[in-house]
Amino acid sequence: MKVVVTGQVGLDKAAFIRGVIEIATAEGHQVVACNVGEMMYAEAPDVAPGRILDMSLGRLTSLRRSVFKDILRTCGSGPHLIVNTHATFRWKHGLFYAFDYDQMKQLDADLYVSIVDNIDRVHYRLRRDGHADHTLKDLMVWREEEILATELLAQIVRGHGRFFICSRGRDGQPAAAGSSNPDDPGFDASQPACQSPPAGLARMAMPGAAALARLMLHPDMKKAYLSYPMSHLSEEVAPEALADIEAFRREMKRHFICFDPGDVDEKELCGPALKAAEEGRRTMEFGPPGELAVLDTSQVLDIIPDIDGQIYARDFKLIDQSDMIVSFVPELDGGRPGLSSGVERELQHAHEATKDVYLIWRPAVAPSPFVTETATRVFRSVQEAIAFFVNERILPQPTGSLFA
Repeated sequence: MKVVVTGQVGLDKAAFIRGVIEIATAEGHQVVACNVGEMMYAEAPDVAPGRILDMSLGRLTSLRRSVFKDILRTCGSGPHLIVNTHATFRWKHGLFYAFDYDQMKQLDADLYVSIVDNIDRVHYRLRRDGHADHTLKDLMVWREEEILATELLAQIVRGHGRFFICSRGRDGQPAAAGSSNPDDPGFDASQPACQSPPAGLARMAMPGAAALARLMLHPDMKKAYLSYPMSHLSEEVAPEALADIEAFRREMKRHFICFDPGDVDEKELCGPALKAAEEGRRTMEFGPPGELAVLDTSQVLDIIPDIDGQIYARDFKLIDQSDMIVSFVPELDGGRPGLSSGVERELQHAHEATKDVYLIWRPAVAPSPFVTETATRVFRSVQEAIAFFVNERILPQPTGSLFA
């Protein structure tokens, strides 16, 4: 299978693709990866690192076409090929495309995948690598341009939808694994895991790497969008509900190609930015320990409408590229449902898009007809849902292999 992977600068796509290759190799698959940027620098040794976009557009286009001819010659060297490139460039020349239609048509890739990540992570990597000439708004816009251009490319070249958005995730994030805690909603001693990660996977896996590996190696595997409440739950008010949601996410990622909105959660930036503004701080820090991104408070405030708008549009795209939606509604204190307006809207969108809608309802109170009328099936637990998926052959019989 041939896959074109795009995404803005600052994603470290090369590391992401190495993760995909590690997963594939562990399962005995051969994958050839071609990094267009690295190949262009190798063919133009006179160009200083980081300066390739300063070349004239004529030479840049000629160099790109030469490199892509080499890529086309490698197509038959292995069963799977990943082409790491951009769909667009935004530089001193303005905005321009980063591919040539005739060569993309000749490549005729099976999949076109646009990688996305939290904007604070993108900003952190760019600053880490010495690139400071951008605003957060620039990065938000570039991400949308990459997604749109890649989707259009897929539709024009293939004539049908073979475009997917995958989240990158964070380096070193453990791969989805089964629960070993009998109190976990995801634990079921009577149902062995359909997939168990190979030994090296937990060391490097990013959520999207497993999803892309499965898309490439097992295209018939079911694709599921995971729906659950996010913004109104916190460790302070609902720690048990959050633990149940995390167990649900892990279990689903063992069995399906999952598109998880929680893998890109920029809404978390909004609260700290508003607090920083109230306290008169010009900058704020955000991110995991040791990798804190220093963000301009005013720039974060400026992109809050973009964060909301892109969440709304991107999550619907993730539903549209899935075969089904699996929604988890946790139980809060007093048996109340942890149901958000976002989850209800996602269920309605999936229903109207004629997707299968599966609802795991944990609260003691019965669900509203406004929820059940959009559902294909309602379950009381994760275990019950998995058993149904196996019995209905939505999932294969458990075999103990990650990509069974």
